[in-house]
Amino acid sequence: MDKLGREAIVIGSGIGGLLAARVLSDHFERVSILERDAVGDTREARAGVPQGKHLHALLVGGQRVLDDLFPGFEEDLDRVGAARLRAGLDLRVERPGFDPFPQRDLGLSSAGLTRPQLEFCVRRRVLGIANVHMEGGCRVMTLLPGDDRRSIAGLQYKHDGRSETRAADLVVDASGSGDLTLAALAATDHASPRETTIGVDLGYSSAVLAIPDGTPTDWRGVMHLPDAPKTSRGALMMPVEGNRWMLALGGRPGEHPPADEEGFRAYAATLRTTTIARAIAPAKLVTGIERFRFNESRLRHFDEMQTFPGGLLPLGDAICRFNPVFGQGMSVAAQQAHAFGQLLARSMSGELPLRALWHPFFARVAAIVDTPWALAAIPDFIFPQTRGERPPDFEMSLQFGTALNRAAAKHADIHKVAAEVQHLLRPRSALMDRQFIERIMSEMSNSTS
Repeated sequence: MDKLGREAIVIGSGIGGLLAARVLSDHFERVSILERDAVGDTREARAGVPQGKHLHALLVGGQRVLDDLFPGFEEDLDRVGAARLRAGLDLRVERPGFDPFPQRDLGLSSAGLTRPQLEFCVRRRVLGIANVHMEGGCRVMTLLPGDDRRSIAGLQYKHDGRSETRAADLVVDASGSGDLTLAALAATDHASPRETTIGVDLGYSSAVLAIPDGTPTDWRGVMHLPDAPKTSRGALMMPVEGNRWMLALGGRPGEHPPADEEGFRAYAATLRTTTIARAIAPAKLVTGIERFRFNESRLRHFDEMQTFPGGLLPLGDAICRFNPVFGQGMSVAAQQAHAFGQLLARSMSGELPLRALWHPFFARVAAIVDTPWALAAIPDFIFPQTRGERPPDFEMSLQFGTALNRAAAKHADIHKVAAEVQHLLRPRSALMDRQFIERIMSEMSNSTS
């Protein structure tokens, strides 16, 4: 078999959609990306990415997927001026009790750049593939059931005001909300997946500043974690292309940051330390201040489903939408696309029927999502106003996290593994290794004695 099918269609051209198109290109004669926004060779934020003007983090786990799918991608990032960051060393981490946390070179390198610039680099690589095509101005209206009424055989969309239909061997819903997938499940008599939601009602403001002369030499960016639950005010400032900082300030209800420059700077001055306020005092804003509200994280448990329509696969935010404070979304979407590509290769070999690919894919996604979801959920529930069901082991997990931080501050090897977990290179179970757990449990004992 030369190819799995004639055409695969991807809905949405965000990071998840672009990477889905990349892995599909190896296995289908044609891959079409239908994008609601206009298509162009742009490095500007798109309307279809409401958080596009805000700070995004590319974790090491996500960057390694990009390096694997696009050989030489790190050089692409260098060419657009992305900032190279050494984990544990270049980012000053301020957390209660550690202002700052011990800085060490942990042997991991990531990149600092804006979301539009990253999308530009990925889009240029994807559209350089001969059998991948992108069509802008396409609003997908519905997914069309096949003759058996149990599978998906294509879609209907509007293009330049005209309604069109198109058949497809496989449709990937990377549109973000996942509403198209939920509607398709109903249309094909499938149940909807169980959902877990965590209401955070986060508000944050972002701005880009020119890095002034005379900045500190012992850090390149700052992560300021709030002293929860006393306050939810936190900040992340990262270097991005063009010798600039992007600064995001955020908080829960009652502590949402303002959108005017005076208020933005004043909010930074209310943080527990003066690091950021002093650094930006001489820095000029080079953009306006953008605001965003994020109401809730959401996880759809597709892995629990017993049946699912063939010819359809959701990916990225359609499956799991994370609290953006933790910078996990793009990297998790990349890892999902990478797993998708590995399963497509199994289908190509005849080992796995294409129409049955959803089952192992959702199982792989559940494993991918487990660590980042847990890393976000526990800190979210520290705040009493957070909506949702606390994990049954919440108090123990909270104590473990506090002890882990103290152990990581003292021991470089624990610090390194904790960073690898945070960057989605290892599962959280890696911290349970005997060589680490004894020292972490010792810290727990010391705190309760």
